[in-house]
This record gives sequence, structure tokens and C-alpha cells, in this order.
Amino acid sequence: MNAHAAVDFSLSGLARPAGDPVRLNRQDFVAIDRDRDAEYSATYRPQALYNRADKGFHANNESFLLHEVATNLPIHRKDTGPTDFHLHLPPGGFQLVLVTSGMFTFDYDGRFYNVGPGAAMLQSAIVHRQLFYTWSGLPTDDNLKTPQTVVPDPVSLGYSGKFLEAFVTDPTTFPNPTIVGRDRVDEADTPRLAWRHPLHDRPAGADFWLQDPLSLEALYRPLPAGTLRSDLPVYVRDLGIEIPSGQLVTGHIVATDPRGQSLLPKSAAGPADVAAFAKAEVVIHRVIRGTAEFTDAAGKRFELSAGDCVTAGRRSAGLVAMGENTQVLRLGLLKGMDSLRKWTPAQRDEIDGLGGRIITRKETRPLRTEGKPVGYLYA
Repeated sequence: MNAHAAVDFSLSGLARPAGDPVRLNRQDFVAIDRDRDAEYSATYRPQALYNRADKGFHANNESFLLHEVATNLPIHRKDTGPTDFHLHLPPGGFQLVLVTSGMFTFDYDGRFYNVGPGAAMLQSAIVHRQLFYTWSGLPTDDNLKTPQTVVPDPVSLGYSGKFLEAFVTDPTTFPNPTIVGRDRVDEADTPRLAWRHPLHDRPAGADFWLQDPLSLEALYRPLPAGTLRSDLPVYVRDLGIEIPSGQLVTGHIVATDPRGQSLLPKSAAGPADVAAFAKAEVVIHRVIRGTAEFTDAAGKRFELSAGDCVTAGRRSAGLVAMGENTQVLRLGLLKGMDSLRKWTPAQRDEIDGLGGRIITRKETRPLRTEGKPVGYLYA
């Protein structure tokens, strides 16, 4: 987490962010982040390396960041253990996680979630921590080359844990307060609950969301014929994040099977509903595996492969063709993002300095793993 000034302010002095508004780039633009140019940095903890889609981030007015998180060391180390109880406070409270390899255990407000490839989680400023992930033991260069997938299979479960993560604006510019330090965590105690406080401008209806990759709502439906060029049928999975994000972002996986194999878990409920595709002001495509072809507004074609990402205005570039065994994450950024504001540096430091004082109440439960998460801020 970020290390900001430990300022001692009263809770009553906190208010909604009064910083600059978040503004999507509504111009005709195309920004491509290539995997071959990727830089992995241990930005927050030595166990994880971060690969940011910086070209797309900067071209889109630094309003939305997508990065890959690659675990590269065992989670239990002498110098640092599992993450502390903490929360992120980006504009809109938006944090999306999509697991692409390995297995993780996350603690969201005292409830444990054991998730693998394809699990999608969205949380709006909820106290959480990461307790476990698989680690292959491979050298860094080999570890970063392990294939990614959003369909769980025995091979992908054994790799080092990796996930794609997205925030509104840059995590280094908003509060990331640590609530309880490692030396003060009592596993037999209650979860540390974040109760209501007007700290943020989270949209109405924003909520915690978990979609299991094998649940009914996560099954793949066929894309209408003729929408894309492909030698194999193209399928779509709706991540279901539009409503729990507070109508900030839509999320879909567009995918094809390997030739001669039915890998994608499919629904018999009819064709995919792609009406949400037309809502986006800015669209981000990140190729998880395989190859995909795009065309820009001038008709110029370009191809992306695994690890590549393109960020573009709503009419500036579009997905036109897919290869076999291809999986593409599609995120549509909606106009509601324009109603959000960024934190000022002073507000960020003030809230980071408060730390555990943000948590003002505790509640006992029979089991830490039972019941829905109740520690939402601004619920």
C-alpha cells in the first residue's frame, strides 16, 4: 500500500472529494500496449510484479488503469507476510479483479473466497486482504510466460497466481489505508468492519460482486453469426459488473474454443445479449490468450496477441476477427465516470493517516466464513 503522511485529523473533518473531475477521452484515439514492451515492477510488495497498460491509461486522460498482477515469490516471507487488512478508495470505489491463473484466497470483510481462473470480483471500498496464492517456483522470466486463461482447468490451477486488475484513476493517487497491521491480526477475532461514512462518491447501487466462472450467469453464449470473422464460433460471457459497479463499467469475455475441443462452458439459453457494447464511451480490449484482429476508424487493421491491450474511443477501433483458442477481455467505460472526482493529495494523505480509525465498530459472527460481507463503506 502507499506510504503517505501519518496526519492526525478528526473523522468529522472528512468530506467528499473536491478534486479534479474524471473525464474520459471522447476524441478519436487508439493506444496500444504491447506485451513485448511490458515492464513488470514490484510497485507495492516484493511478491507481486505489476504490468500496467500505461499507453492506454495516459491516452484516456489517466481516468482508468488496467494492469496485470503476477505473483513471483511465495506469499509467506520473513520480511513480509500476507497483505494487511486494507481498503482502496478510488473514485467510484471501483476495483475489478479477474483471475487468469493459479488459485487465490481473498478475505472480503471476514468471508473467505477461494478462487481460480475466470473468477471475477468487484468491490466498492470494502476491507479486504489476500491470504494465499499458488506459486510455481519458476524463475521470473519463465513465470511471466505461463499461459493465462479464464476457463479453469487442472493445468492452469497449478501455475503461479495471476490476475488482471482495474481501477478508476491511478492507485498511487488515491487513499489506500491499512486498517490492521499483521502483528495485530487475531484470526479468532471478528472482522474489522467499515461502516457508513461520507468519505467518497461511490455511485448509488455500487456493491460487492463475485462471479464464479462455472456459475449459470457466467456461461458463454454464441455471438450472432456474422458479427466477427472467425473459423470457429465466437462466444460471449457477461461478467455482470455493470450494475454492481454503479453503471461505471461493463465487462465481457469474447472467446473461441480450441479447434476440435469444447473448452468454454456454454449456455443453452440463446444468443449473447451484446446491447451493452453500444453504451461505452471508451473501450478496452485485453487479449488473454490467442490472437485477435482489430480495425481503426480509417480501416487500418492491426493484430493483437496474448498480453496486448488496446484502448480506444467508442468509434475509433473495433474487434473484427478472432483466432482459435482466443480469449479477450472487453471493458466498456460508461459516461457515469464523468460524475466522479479524483482525490486531492491532501485528502489522500489525510485518510491514509487515519488508518484504523476509519473502522469505528466491531461485530461478532458465529463463523468468519458465514454470511454476506457487511463491511461496505457508503452502503
